[in-house]
Amino acid sequence: MNKKKLELFYFPQCPYCQLVLSALRTTALESEVELLDVQENPHYKERLVRDTGRGTVPCLYIDGKPMHESKDIANWIHKYAMEEQDARPESRS
Repeated sequence: MNKKKLELFYFPQCPYCQLVLSALRTTALESEVELLDVQENPHYKERLVRDTGRGTVPCLYIDGKPMHESKDIANWIHKYAMEEQDARPESRS
């Protein structure tokens, strides 16, 4: 399985973003995702609006394709983590 480029547009005080961040922590994928805080860096929000027409977070870019909605993102994260685990050679015993 090819590793995907993952970028999460978020801000820490957002409860929906916290749901996504929790999914990243529980699946141990947090280190594989570039976290882009839209409040810390206005260029991130500008990119998000330019690309999607929306400034809402969370938004997970998967190989450059944006996904909105925290529950959809969390579900995708859990599914991707399972696929990653299944693809590891040590899990094929």
